[in-house]
Amino acid sequence: MTWDEWERIKADASTRQATSTQLNQLAPAAGGGVNAPDLASCPAAKKAAAKAIGQDLEPGVARDGRHAAEQMNTTVKEFGPKDGYGWDTSGALKRAHKTWESQVKMLLGRLASEKALLSETGAGFRSNDLGIAAQLTRQSRIHGV
Repeated sequence: MTWDEWERIKADASTRQATSTQLNQLAPAAGGGVNAPDLASCPAAKKAAAKAIGQDLEPGVARDGRHAAEQMNTTVKEFGPKDGYGWDTSGALKRAHKTWESQVKMLLGRLASEKALLSETGAGFRSNDLGIAAQLTRQSRIHGV
Protein backbone atom coordinates (compact mmCIF):
# COMPACT_ATOMS: atom_id res chain seq x y z
CA MET A 1 0.00 0.00 0.00
CA THR A 2 1.35 3.39 -0.92
CA TRP A 3 1.31 6.49 1.24
CA ASP A 4 -1.35 8.10 -0.97
CA GLU A 5 -3.64 5.09 -0.60
CA TRP A 6 -3.22 5.19 3.17
CA GLU A 7 -4.07 8.90 3.30
CA ARG A 8 -7.17 8.32 1.13
CA ILE A 9 -8.36 5.48 3.40
CA LYS A 10 -7.91 7.66 6.50
CA ALA A 11 -9.80 10.54 4.86
CA ASP A 12 -12.65 8.21 3.85
CA ALA A 13 -12.83 6.79 7.37
CA SER A 14 -12.99 10.24 8.98
CA THR A 15 -15.70 11.31 6.51
CA ARG A 16 -17.75 8.19 7.32
CA GLN A 17 -17.28 8.77 11.03
CA ALA A 18 -18.41 12.38 10.75
CA THR A 19 -21.57 11.43 8.84
CA SER A 20 -22.45 8.21 10.72
CA THR A 21 -24.94 7.96 13.56
CA GLN A 22 -23.37 8.19 16.97
CA LEU A 23 -24.79 6.43 19.98
CA ASN A 24 -23.42 8.89 22.51
CA GLN A 25 -25.80 11.71 21.65
CA LEU A 26 -29.42 12.60 22.30
CA ALA A 27 -32.15 11.61 19.89
CA PRO A 28 -33.53 14.36 17.64
CA ALA A 29 -36.20 16.51 19.28
CA ALA A 30 -38.90 15.05 17.03
CA GLY A 31 -38.02 11.48 18.05
CA GLY A 32 -36.64 8.73 15.87
CA GLY A 33 -37.64 8.84 12.24
CA VAL A 34 -38.47 11.63 9.86
CA ASN A 35 -39.94 14.44 11.98
CA ALA A 36 -42.36 12.06 13.66
CA PRO A 37 -42.58 11.03 17.31
CA ASP A 38 -41.13 7.64 18.03
CA LEU A 39 -42.98 4.74 19.61
CA ALA A 40 -41.73 5.62 23.09
CA SER A 41 -43.61 8.91 23.18
CA CYS A 42 -46.51 8.51 20.77
CA PRO A 43 -49.66 7.01 22.31
CA ALA A 44 -51.24 6.54 18.87
CA ALA A 45 -48.23 4.54 17.65
CA LYS A 46 -48.27 2.37 20.79
CA LYS A 47 -51.99 1.77 20.35
CA ALA A 48 -51.47 0.86 16.67
CA ALA A 49 -48.63 -1.50 17.57
CA ALA A 50 -50.75 -3.23 20.23
CA LYS A 51 -53.61 -3.50 17.74
CA ALA A 52 -51.30 -5.00 15.09
CA ILE A 53 -50.04 -7.57 17.56
CA GLY A 54 -53.60 -8.49 18.60
CA GLN A 55 -55.18 -8.52 15.16
CA ASP A 56 -52.36 -9.67 12.89
CA LEU A 57 -49.45 -11.32 14.67
CA GLU A 58 -51.14 -13.40 17.37
CA PRO A 59 -53.84 -14.86 15.12
CA GLY A 60 -51.32 -15.50 12.34
CA VAL A 61 -48.86 -17.29 14.62
CA ALA A 62 -51.65 -19.38 16.16
CA ARG A 63 -53.11 -20.27 12.74
CA ASP A 64 -49.76 -21.13 11.22
CA GLY A 65 -48.81 -23.10 14.32
CA ARG A 66 -51.96 -25.22 14.04
CA HIS A 67 -51.34 -25.79 10.34
CA ALA A 68 -47.74 -26.85 10.95
CA ALA A 69 -48.85 -29.16 13.78
CA GLU A 70 -51.36 -30.87 11.50
CA GLN A 71 -48.74 -31.32 8.78
CA MET A 72 -46.16 -32.61 11.25
CA ASN A 73 -48.58 -35.11 12.79
CA THR A 74 -49.37 -36.44 9.33
CA THR A 75 -45.66 -36.75 8.49
CA VAL A 76 -44.84 -38.46 11.79
CA LYS A 77 -47.65 -40.92 11.18
CA GLU A 78 -46.41 -41.67 7.65
CA PHE A 79 -42.87 -42.37 8.88
CA GLY A 80 -44.09 -44.27 11.95
CA PRO A 81 -44.29 -48.05 12.34
CA LYS A 82 -46.95 -49.75 10.24
CA ASP A 83 -45.81 -53.37 10.44
CA GLY A 84 -43.72 -53.11 13.59
CA TYR A 85 -40.96 -51.21 11.83
CA GLY A 86 -40.74 -47.51 11.24
CA TRP A 87 -38.26 -44.89 10.26
CA ASP A 88 -36.00 -43.32 12.87
CA THR A 89 -37.07 -40.04 11.29
CA SER A 90 -40.51 -40.39 12.87
CA GLY A 91 -39.24 -40.17 16.44
CA ALA A 92 -36.80 -37.39 15.60
CA LEU A 93 -39.56 -35.36 13.94
CA LYS A 94 -41.82 -35.91 16.93
CA ARG A 95 -39.14 -34.60 19.34
CA ALA A 96 -38.32 -31.65 17.08
CA HIS A 97 -42.00 -30.80 16.77
CA LYS A 98 -42.44 -30.89 20.55
CA THR A 99 -39.62 -28.35 20.91
CA TRP A 100 -41.07 -26.23 18.10
CA GLU A 101 -44.53 -26.24 19.71
CA SER A 102 -43.08 -24.98 22.99
CA GLN A 103 -41.32 -22.19 21.09
CA VAL A 104 -44.59 -21.19 19.39
CA LYS A 105 -46.30 -21.09 22.79
CA MET A 106 -43.49 -18.93 24.18
CA LEU A 107 -43.78 -16.60 21.17
CA LEU A 108 -47.52 -16.26 21.67
CA GLY A 109 -46.95 -15.52 25.35
CA ARG A 110 -44.34 -12.92 24.50
CA LEU A 111 -46.63 -11.27 21.95
CA ALA A 112 -49.45 -11.13 24.51
CA SER A 113 -47.07 -9.63 27.06
CA GLU A 114 -45.78 -7.01 24.62
CA LYS A 115 -49.33 -6.11 23.60
CA ALA A 116 -50.36 -5.66 27.24
CA LEU A 117 -47.27 -3.57 28.00
CA LEU A 118 -47.87 -1.33 24.99
CA SER A 119 -51.48 -0.84 26.08
CA GLU A 120 -50.58 -0.10 29.71
CA THR A 121 -47.56 2.16 29.20
CA GLY A 122 -49.49 5.43 29.13
CA ALA A 123 -51.35 4.62 32.33
CA GLY A 124 -48.09 3.60 33.98
CA PHE A 125 -46.40 6.86 33.07
CA ARG A 126 -49.37 8.88 34.35
CA SER A 127 -49.40 6.89 37.58
CA ASN A 128 -45.65 7.43 38.06
CA ASP A 129 -45.99 11.14 37.37
CA LEU A 130 -48.81 11.51 39.89
CA GLY A 131 -46.86 9.53 42.50
CA ILE A 132 -43.75 11.65 42.03
CA ALA A 133 -45.81 14.85 42.16
CA ALA A 134 -47.40 13.68 45.42
CA GLN A 135 -43.97 12.91 46.90
CA LEU A 136 -42.61 16.29 45.88
CA THR A 137 -45.66 18.06 47.27
CA ARG A 138 -45.22 16.34 50.65
CA GLN A 139 -41.51 17.22 50.73
CA SER A 140 -41.86 20.80 49.52
CA ARG A 141 -41.51 23.46 52.20
CA ILE A 142 -42.96 26.14 49.97
CA HIS A 143 -46.12 24.19 49.16
CA GLY A 144 -46.90 23.57 52.83
CA VAL A 145 -46.71 27.27 53.78
